[in-house]
Amino acid sequence: MIDGKKVVAVLPAYNAAQTLERTWADIPFAVVDEVILVDDDSSDDTVAVARQLGIRQVIRHPRNRGYGANQKTCYDAALELGADIIVMLHPDYQYDPRLMTPMASLIASGAYPVVFGSRILGKGARQGGMPRYKYLANRVLTLVQNLLLGQKLSEYHTGYRAYAADVLRAIDYHANSDGFVFDNEAVSQIFMAGYEIAEITCPTRYFPEASSIGLLPSIRYGLGVLRVSLQHALHRLGWLHVKRYDARP
Repeated sequence: MIDGKKVVAVLPAYNAAQTLERTWADIPFAVVDEVILVDDDSSDDTVAVARQLGIRQVIRHPRNRGYGANQKTCYDAALELGADIIVMLHPDYQYDPRLMTPMASLIASGAYPVVFGSRILGKGARQGGMPRYKYLANRVLTLVQNLLLGQKLSEYHTGYRAYAADVLRAIDYHANSDGFVFDNEAVSQIFMAGYEIAEITCPTRYFPEASSIGLLPSIRYGLGVLRVSLQHALHRLGWLHVKRYDARP
């Protein structure tokens, strides 16, 4: 706990057997009370490794439902456990789990309701091996998103996010995509609901075992991001009603 607030880490996993142990070893259990791993029907031994490590909350989808659907299960389970702060971390060891402590602390202190671990602040992305084309795509998309959403984030595409539970209760994340664009729909909802997002610098590792999206899914993702950003701008201007921005039922 931090300041009496329960911290739950959620790991949306897919074929993470080779990296899960390293991720687990670096989680700061001095502040993290529970860990939930949701496996999206991996074809490797992710679930077996999770159980060998002693992760008590392991949920497996009986079929592959997608990255967004995985997160929905993660957040539902964390809220059911009574989490006050929920930290979402990819278990592919690209991001440093030790940063859960400062991220959760910013929320526990009341300074911010949402905190992102940014690969772009500082020089973490390129030094960590992010491919140049991914870096350039990240920068272009982020520029367009900031313009359309009226914000100043360094990036919208990180897989390392911490939320106050009240934020997730307030937005209808179940109205979002089951695919990769879920993250950007959630960011859009958070800003539309009036919450602020803080960022901290996060070193990043790129290596063969780490997860990566192929070219065609990346293109679809980029187009989805642009669609969400345009919808956000039109909804904010009152020119379009987008259901995902309605209060959670």
